[in-house]
Amino acid sequence: MGMSTRLHPLHGLWSLTNRELAKWYKVPVILIISLIQPIVWLAFFGKSMNFATMFTNGLNIPGLNIPKQVIDEVAAEVLKANFGTTDYFSFLAVGMLSFITLFTSLQSGMSIVWDRRLGVLSKLLTTPVPRGNIIMAKVLNSMIRSLVQSTIVLIIAIMLGMKLNPSLNPLDVLGAYAALALMSMGFASLFVTLALRSTSWESQMAIMNLLNMPLMFASNSFYPVKSMPWWLKPIALINPLTYVNDINRQLLLGITGQSLVLDYAYLIAFAVIFSAIGVVLSWRYLSEA
Repeated sequence: MGMSTRLHPLHGLWSLTNRELAKWYKVPVILIISLIQPIVWLAFFGKSMNFATMFTNGLNIPGLNIPKQVIDEVAAEVLKANFGTTDYFSFLAVGMLSFITLFTSLQSGMSIVWDRRLGVLSKLLTTPVPRGNIIMAKVLNSMIRSLVQSTIVLIIAIMLGMKLNPSLNPLDVLGAYAALALMSMGFASLFVTLALRSTSWESQMAIMNLLNMPLMFASNSFYPVKSMPWWLKPIALINPLTYVNDINRQLLLGITGQSLVLDYAYLIAFAVIFSAIGVVLSWRYLSEA
């Protein structure tokens, strides 16, 4: 009896994804190391940048006796007008969720480089698994890792004093995770695509280090877009991190932002376009050579 050669489009996708995840959950030290930087940002930078106290100390003008209550009210209004909240730590904590997602996604290209160098990729290409699934498995692995790490960072931020929206509900949390997943999907697809023909992990690391900090600082992770110089605003407005942070601050903190529909539409387009490019180019560039 002849065996059908038709395979499900998702054939082998979960097996390949689980293989990628096993490299991570079987070596917990990798998870711990990846969490150090955002936790340091939260614990040291986030807590030290107490803008309310800085504002109050700055108004201790000799000879001018202003009641502390008035100073506190003015400080609260200034913070509210600039950051949408009187608590800068909470504002920064949301930015750290997108940062850990970005950092994990940028590392996704390293996996395919090592698979090529170790000969694993050549073996995979001799199997009936669709080539696009090889790419999407690495993207899915990056998304899962990003969401797990973001959850840990969020829990730590809450323990350190992050003030959540009093009316927060499960749909808001799901919406925040959806935004992080879409961003991870887009960036992971982009970096896996860049690594398709590469055999040098050094080049991938160089690209990651080149883009990591600029992407974070050219967004609203640390300060609102309206506070940026004119030449930086256009860059921030095309940066996916800006849209993720806007969504998460609205949903998790209750801060007023731009249209959620526009934010999600941008992230969906970003994720779909780069995922499609990755799948299409995988058929062209992946080879046994």
